[in-house]
Amino acid sequence: MAPPAHEWTVAGAVLEHGDGLLLVCNQRRNGSLDWSTPGGVIDATDASVLDGLSREVEEETGLVVREWEGPLYEVTTVAVDLGWVMRCEVHRALSFEGELRVEDPDGIVVDAAFVPVAEVKARLDECFHWVREPLAEWLVERWEPAQRRGFRYDVRGTALDSLEVIRTHDL
Repeated sequence: MAPPAHEWTVAGAVLEHGDGLLLVCNQRRNGSLDWSTPGGVIDATDASVLDGLSREVEEETGLVVREWEGPLYEVTTVAVDLGWVMRCEVHRALSFEGELRVEDPDGIVVDAAFVPVAEVKARLDECFHWVREPLAEWLVERWEPAQRRGFRYDVRGTALDSLEVIRTHDL
């Protein structure tokens, strides 16, 4: 088996306010929409994962995170047929400030809202398994960073609308 052609690190942010969790609505290249936590690819120019995550959150939502904890969990997704491996760290914001606004320079995030926790699962129905499942488990169990969990997914296939996603094991 050949090594993956592309590997990258992504980070996701858990920001809570009142009884709501911050979610962003992403418009994909094919025009479809899905909701997720804010975050994105960590660039080579970012000094650290948290610096990149702070940048992504501010770009997507206008909010400035002052303090992080975590990671709460990590996700590794391997798509052999597509030739990529993605590693994601999800951190929780302990303090943040600013006004919620959507001005994503990448043009992907088209909406953002603090969604009541009871409604989060329904909003995540259209996003990838490797995004929704770990977050849903954390929302139910609320483990601390010291109990950090790892999740692994294998993705098979090459067509986005027919990918086979298998949760292989928790790390």
